[in-house]
Amino acid sequence: MFKIKKLDIYILKSFLTYFFMTFFIVMLILLMQFTWKHLNELIGKGVAWSVIGEFFVYASLTLVPMALPLAILLAALMSFGNFGENFELTAMKSAGVSLFRIMRGLIVFISFICVAAFFFSNNVLPISQTKLWALVFSLRQKSPEFDIPVGEFYSGINGVNLYVREKDPNKKLLKNLMIYDFSNGFDNATVMVADSGRVQFTADNKYLKLTLYNGESFENLRQQNFSNRANSVPYRRETFKLKEMLIDFDTEFNRYDESVLKDQHVSKNVLQLTQTIDSVSKVVKSRGNEQAKEIINTQYLGGRNSIGNITLAKTNNNKKTKDPDSLFLSLDQAKMRDAVITARQNAQIMKDKIEYNKLMLDEPTIYMRRHQVEWHRKFTLSFACLIFFFIGAPLGAIIRKGGLGMPVVTSVLMFIVYYIIDTTGWKMAREGFWQAYQGMWLSSAVLLPFGLFLTYKAVTDASLFRVEQYEKIFDKMKLFFKNLCKGKIDFTLFKI
Repeated sequence: MFKIKKLDIYILKSFLTYFFMTFFIVMLILLMQFTWKHLNELIGKGVAWSVIGEFFVYASLTLVPMALPLAILLAALMSFGNFGENFELTAMKSAGVSLFRIMRGLIVFISFICVAAFFFSNNVLPISQTKLWALVFSLRQKSPEFDIPVGEFYSGINGVNLYVREKDPNKKLLKNLMIYDFSNGFDNATVMVADSGRVQFTADNKYLKLTLYNGESFENLRQQNFSNRANSVPYRRETFKLKEMLIDFDTEFNRYDESVLKDQHVSKNVLQLTQTIDSVSKVVKSRGNEQAKEIINTQYLGGRNSIGNITLAKTNNNKKTKDPDSLFLSLDQAKMRDAVITARQNAQIMKDKIEYNKLMLDEPTIYMRRHQVEWHRKFTLSFACLIFFFIGAPLGAIIRKGGLGMPVVTSVLMFIVYYIIDTTGWKMAREGFWQAYQGMWLSSAVLLPFGLFLTYKAVTDASLFRVEQYEKIFDKMKLFFKNLCKGKIDFTLFKI
């Protein structure tokens, strides 16, 4: 009994070594990819290092659901591949320890990780996602760092392009300025040139004060008429020795209000998502019933309810049935045309009403659908961790290759397949083509049989990559179809 416990501890230590190493490597790669995606929000904004550090912390917490399954897959594949390469698995099996018994301790450990992953997704992830996206929106609204280049136009000011040919750092003076002011529209730009000028911020850091010396300005007095370009456009020319401008340029870092995101699906736990789904589904159902009743009771369809009150006369079954279009055909051409026009108008009115009702239902339906997708995502993360372990551990025992070569390549390929399937299901569920549970559990439904198959092959020591075995299966299938084409197979034997 003591030896078994020592074996479990040894296997767990080996797995944890690879797990922590691969987790931080995967997290670093995903964090670099996420940072590159949002690089425009970070570069050239002049924000403090504490804000950038806050961005990395929240981004790392948000990326845990993607990094954790891949880290488990890599760690399981590398640890069991290393056991097989060093003949440790062979020694364990020779001592009478089965592969399932070897995996038992890790199965318990991975089960705890799955439970912890669920609590992380349910409690920590909504908070980190809310703070991350609030920070991203704050960075997007932040004005860029003010640094005017020499010899090229600076477009960092909203609605203004500024050109400076020379700078005098001692006098803090800009020389040979050219300014294009597009605040009144691109086609009615105000052009200003000046010999020199100074730029400084106001005391509250919300406006940019531009002081120009010895210059001229040109401005159109009416909008240009593109239909008649030959006509001259009146303009105003102003010569000045001193001119001051105030430009809206807020340099402060203003935090985005996190309460705005509290109603979004990324900011809610399972209980809040369930409550929102129930309430919105009731609203959608009641609106749909009201719209259906309104259409049924409309003046074009309401008369059908009175049909049941009509007393039917006894008819002769042998009597010839009248043509239902006989009334319409009995009309003259003018009345027939009026009847067709009226019918088309009524149909168009009904079509427009149905389309409007659909638009009224689209917004709450999309809102509910996103909450349903997020609800299932809370559970798919935990289940994906367990599935990837049952793929990585037996696959490592089969290929018997440790290190960072074959295991990394195999793990990346498996994760790419998982990511493609998961993203496809997520998009189909988000757009409403599939039910939320169908799209979100698609990747698990595809990979779970594969993991069980690999586990069965590894436990029974069955060969998985022996080419001769698959050649025999292929030859049998080839012989079957060959006999089928020649008619040598008697299908009467398959009759019940």
